[in-house]
Amino acid sequence: MFRDRREAGRILADLLGAYRGRTDVVVLGLARGGVPVAWEVAAALGVPMDAFIVRKLGAPGHEEFAMGALASGGRVVVNDDILRALRISPQQLRDVAEREGRELIRREAAYRGGRPPVDVAGKTVILVDDGLATGASMLAAVQALREAEPAEIVIAVPAAPESTCREFAGLVDDVVCATMPTPFLAVGESFWDFKQVSDDEVRDYLATSTMGAATATIRTEETPAAVVNRGAVDAPAGIPPTEALEEIIGDARIVLIGESSHGTHEFYEARAAITKWLIQEKGFCAVAAEADWPDAYRVNRYVRGLGDDTTPDEALSGFTRFPAWMWRNVVVRDFVDWLHTHNRRRRQDGQRQAGFYGLDLYSLHRSMQEVIGYLDNVDPRAAARARARYACFDHTSADDGQAYGFAAAFGAGLSCERQAIEQLVEMQRNAMDYARRDGLLAEDEVFYAQQNAQTVRDAEVYYRAMFGGRVTSWNLRDQHMAQTLHALLAHLDRHREAEPARIVVWAHNSHVGDARATEVGADGQLTLGQLAREHYGEDTRLIGFTTYQGTVTAASEWGGIAERKSVRPALNGSVEELFHETGRAEFLVSAAISHAVREPLDGVRLGRAIGVIYQPATERQSHYYHVRPGDQFDAIIHIDSTRALEPLEVTSTWSKGETPETYPTGL
Repeated sequence: MFRDRREAGRILADLLGAYRGRTDVVVLGLARGGVPVAWEVAAALGVPMDAFIVRKLGAPGHEEFAMGALASGGRVVVNDDILRALRISPQQLRDVAEREGRELIRREAAYRGGRPPVDVAGKTVILVDDGLATGASMLAAVQALREAEPAEIVIAVPAAPESTCREFAGLVDDVVCATMPTPFLAVGESFWDFKQVSDDEVRDYLATSTMGAATATIRTEETPAAVVNRGAVDAPAGIPPTEALEEIIGDARIVLIGESSHGTHEFYEARAAITKWLIQEKGFCAVAAEADWPDAYRVNRYVRGLGDDTTPDEALSGFTRFPAWMWRNVVVRDFVDWLHTHNRRRRQDGQRQAGFYGLDLYSLHRSMQEVIGYLDNVDPRAAARARARYACFDHTSADDGQAYGFAAAFGAGLSCERQAIEQLVEMQRNAMDYARRDGLLAEDEVFYAQQNAQTVRDAEVYYRAMFGGRVTSWNLRDQHMAQTLHALLAHLDRHREAEPARIVVWAHNSHVGDARATEVGADGQLTLGQLAREHYGEDTRLIGFTTYQGTVTAASEWGGIAERKSVRPALNGSVEELFHETGRAEFLVSAAISHAVREPLDGVRLGRAIGVIYQPATERQSHYYHVRPGDQFDAIIHIDSTRALEPLEVTSTWSKGETPETYPTGL
């Protein structure tokens, strides 16, 4: 989302850089909303700017529907479909056109004060508005403008539906749509500040030159990359100096550390190193990972000297679900080994240990087994009731949640929602009695079982929602992770004599970043980082990782084998390209350390997100979305060139890697 129209104009100007300084270019802003955007574009390009006045022709009785538009010069464009649907008579159309025509003439006189419009004959005209919906006003402007015989017409808008942008691409010489939200609800949804532009503001913009010495100061002499470079802090191997970490993290209780891929060695290694520092120097007592609860808890038992596992490899062997390499890799193995040793020393000194936990909900069947297994030991009658309830899930042949969700969502099988809720309620009701039986250890185990019951409940809802809307299922997952984080923090707090519990979260950037600073947030999508900020406020820090190029461990399809793939150089207009242009190899950037970086990080840019699947052939569509990095994260660590994460089970396919594809002709 854009902060306001002026920021949107600055973002558009970056995308229109090819027109900078040309003497044959004129920028026209559709009045009124397009004028502030156009002024910023013209000022950045160093070219003249004027207003182009278009009036919407609202349907009588349904003024919110544009049945057409009227542009300077008397050009009228109508939507025949709306005229027919609303049964608008020719006389009604004339009445509306005459009324809007009088208003158009009034505005032209008020804005220009007798000054003639800018001559556009033989010029390249960039038509700018604050967004497109139906495009009726812009179409009227284009058709009216053609009568002035410009050499080229370019349309530039901050936000529009993809279909509208494609439609105009066939009508003019070039179209620049900075963002194309899906679904597109309204232009105003793409702005934080979308207050109406007044006539006085339009006059002020038109009276302020966009050329000469005055406008040279509007854009700083430094490029955005130079500003970032000036405010960046070196972070060798992605690990910032401790004084920088201190300044960013302070006394925060929740530190979420991301990754722009699920298979980059440097991200995992730097995150592990930062986490060790948080545990040793800042008193953090838990790692909460984007991992399934029962599998991660097996690791938790090992690092705390419990359970039957004797090596880190054994402790990680519960991670069998695709993509196993996310947690069964050499970096996580080494970290688990370190945490096991660290905790042994803490136990010997009589100090609290640090745990390892999972936040995710994909463990539907494993969590059911863990609930029953726990109850078998503490309450056999309750275990029998749990078996009876969870037997509902046995009606699907496949041992995965998707099969259950598909059957339940489309009526091909039973919904087990009631049974999952009943079991959770019983676990919650009896939790205190179970915990009293054997002190702290018993309380940990009942908390583990209770969270498994919660996971079954949430996973049941999630898998049914998978076959509905994408945003709904995503939100259910991130809400579950946020609720699990909250429950874990409350559980750990109960055993802290003095300082409150502090947790570091490991997850993908797409979960760690604040959704409100991304285009998916405009679609209603939530993220763990956003929910943590909303709940814990200043006690939360969000740290992202980015890379420009290298290799990555990823699959080509869901359930596929791990491959070592080449990561293409980041696209133009992306956060990664901005950081690459600094010329630095590894650095941290944060407005908390250098306020100067706020401006380049506040702009809307593309951000890359590689998950467990990487599809270079559809790079833009599959792996990029628009973000405001300065609001998405409190700090970002950039490592310009990175290598693939090494799985514990290295296959011949992974070892072989891939032959780099030709870019961009491979598209």
